[in-house]
Amino acid sequence: MELPEPVTRRIDQARTRYPAEEPRAAVIEALHAAQDELGWLDQPTLDAVADYLGLEPIKVYEAATFYDMFNREPVGRHHVRVCTNISCWLCDSDAVTDRLRERLGIDFGETTSDGRFTLTEVECLGACGGAPVIWIGRSYYENATPERVEEILDGLE
Repeated sequence: MELPEPVTRRIDQARTRYPAEEPRAAVIEALHAAQDELGWLDQPTLDAVADYLGLEPIKVYEAATFYDMFNREPVGRHHVRVCTNISCWLCDSDAVTDRLRERLGIDFGETTSDGRFTLTEVECLGACGGAPVIWIGRSYYENATPERVEEILDGLE
């Protein structure tokens, strides 16, 4: 597989910010570039990123499988991630999760039949002070409530 030109252009830009002898430094940005363009990261894409950066594929797989921000399977146009870790749970993330499930008609790990939404449970979004937290695309929604879920989803539809 050959990476699309917009992806290689972004990778090349990212590489200028790091020492030439450290191609691994650009892995995260390269994965973002590929995912932004292709929607998710399958094995041929990961291999192509590794090849383009001149790295062993395992170095790219490590990053792609460690971070929640990378999709290893196709997801809906709006990837809704909700934190259910202790801080969010203590602030009633269960009610937020229940409203998301009800409104979208799906459970964690599922995508709506129209392909618009995927719902994912995440361990931590690093925003405990604003718990409970929902992450959609590149936006965090802190202090989420069931009522706010309605507003957030209405703004996306």
